[in-house]
Amino acid sequence: MNLTKLRRNYTGYMFLAPFIIGFLIFGLYPVLNTLGLSFTNTTVMSSESRFIWLDNFKRLFADVVFIRAIGNTWLIWMMNFIPQMGIALLLSVLFTSARLKIKAIGTWRAIFFLPNLLMPAAVAALFNAMFAYYGPMNQLMVRSGILSVAMRFLENIWVTRGLVSFIQWWLWFGQTIIIVMAGMTSIPVHLYEAAMVDGASVWQMFRRITLPLLRPILIFIFVTSLVGGMQMFDIPFMLTDGRGSPLSSIQTNNILMYMKFASSQGHIGAASSVGVMVFLMTSICALGIFYFLRERDMGDGKPKRKLFSKKNIER
Repeated sequence: MNLTKLRRNYTGYMFLAPFIIGFLIFGLYPVLNTLGLSFTNTTVMSSESRFIWLDNFKRLFADVVFIRAIGNTWLIWMMNFIPQMGIALLLSVLFTSARLKIKAIGTWRAIFFLPNLLMPAAVAALFNAMFAYYGPMNQLMVRSGILSVAMRFLENIWVTRGLVSFIQWWLWFGQTIIIVMAGMTSIPVHLYEAAMVDGASVWQMFRRITLPLLRPILIFIFVTSLVGGMQMFDIPFMLTDGRGSPLSSIQTNNILMYMKFASSQGHIGAASSVGVMVFLMTSICALGIFYFLRERDMGDGKPKRKLFSKKNIER
């Protein structure tokens, strides 16, 4: 019997081994190696390197470009995520509404998800061509009389930020809709029926039933969107000249990390310090999301408040 159990355990370990080995080689080792390189002056063009401890981080925080890159990254992510989440929740409520009974929901979901299948770099290059000085957008607006002369869209700070945010939103809001709809359809119908008997309105049911029960889904969306937003690179890089122009208004953390590596003989240590700061910032914010959106319980393990009650519905 013990031999049989041992063989079963080994079989399980064999199935787990490919993932564990892959994670150690391609996941954990790069993180630890980047952390180690951030304390050195390693460059691509030099075979020697030495520990300089926190010098890379001191130069980083003294650099105004790094502070601006952090601000740009957060601003563009917020400009993308807020409408993405709002529209996804709105459309999910409409598609799952038993009163509206919208037909061909599967078709609509497929249409909204289609942009997610496109390569972000290709979409950014397409928008670069569309909003160029002699591009189709200028031709259309000048010929229709909206503009008297052609406009240099990609030299305007807020236009470029808006384009990056729009592309990010357009590519990902379809996936967010599918995830939110999956969460909404898993909520038991009898909760809404009981709330309707108590006289709850649509908004009260959404606030007191739908949102609390969607908490795990919302945490997942928040964290994955945050991780993707902090790693934004291809869209702002391909939309302009690759340096986050105009006036570094769309220069993100990852573009700065690339520039640190591409300049000054490929300074791997300086680029690694940017990567470490992005990792720390993302990890701290993700932990904050888990903490503030977690389901709080009382000492006896019961929830602090019911999902709906007469007192909660009247609020």
